[in-house]
Amino acid sequence: MMREPTTHSKPSDTELRDEGIPKVDVMSIAERAPKTEETMSNTPDTTPPRTMISTRDFSSWYGKFKALHELNLDIPERMVTALIGPSGCGKSTFLRWINRMNDTITGARSTGAMTLGGEDITDSRYDVVDLRRRVGMVFQRPNPFPKSIFENIAYGANLHRKYSRSDLEQLVEHSLRQAAIWDEVKDRLKDSALGLSGGQQQRLCIARAIAVGPEVLLMDEPCSALDPRSSAAIEELIRSLREQYTIVVVTHNMQQAARISDITAFFYEGHLIETNETEKLFTRPAEKQTDDYISGRFG
Repeated sequence: MMREPTTHSKPSDTELRDEGIPKVDVMSIAERAPKTEETMSNTPDTTPPRTMISTRDFSSWYGKFKALHELNLDIPERMVTALIGPSGCGKSTFLRWINRMNDTITGARSTGAMTLGGEDITDSRYDVVDLRRRVGMVFQRPNPFPKSIFENIAYGANLHRKYSRSDLEQLVEHSLRQAAIWDEVKDRLKDSALGLSGGQQQRLCIARAIAVGPEVLLMDEPCSALDPRSSAAIEELIRSLREQYTIVVVTHNMQQAARISDITAFFYEGHLIETNETEKLFTRPAEKQTDDYISGRFG
């Protein structure tokens, strides 16, 4: 991926490895930041959340087409950030830069900074295999492997670390429980994942992403191909997972963004128009363009 200097300007308001992949421990996934009586308090915590993903003057191109324009966005740790905006505004493009999926596209390049936990993940020297362990991806349509339910979860985990059979069974169960699907599949783990319903397949894909111990989960319209009941199950799952993971969700459904997210960012034509706490952005938007979009005047 070629990188070149650019002149930055602010947009207008309208506009295994043995040496490289850490060991994934079942208990470390299950017990991140446990709450104890000592850490719980009736006094509100006013400490600002840690930034997990940060961009500064981040731009990207597909050939000569500039898809993203000087984005400056901080995504907080262990919260849900929703990316909204009309089709073609750059939401999914931005999501795919976070785990370097655009590396495979001829002519794709970027400038500016994008960091994960303070590390520049657009640097060509950055270990992409490790990045994709740290950053899981869930796509618009469920894409289970043509394998058993058990193997769908175990496959990715075994790429990063060789587990004993007993440890692997614990990891598979834990991942399926976190994805709220264990009770539905525990007696059919040897069955093909392709026999599950669409909503079950999507939760299976979330469990598969969880199994490798990520810090971030990216979800590109995870409910768009699902029925309302399955969508509600995914939304409930997202709300529960934010206690352990940083989640970034692309959605065209503004009601969904309002229900599940803590922070919302509005994109338009490759520009980041506005970002704020979700309640504030939907009730008191700072930009007229945001107000016009969420009120249905365009988009």
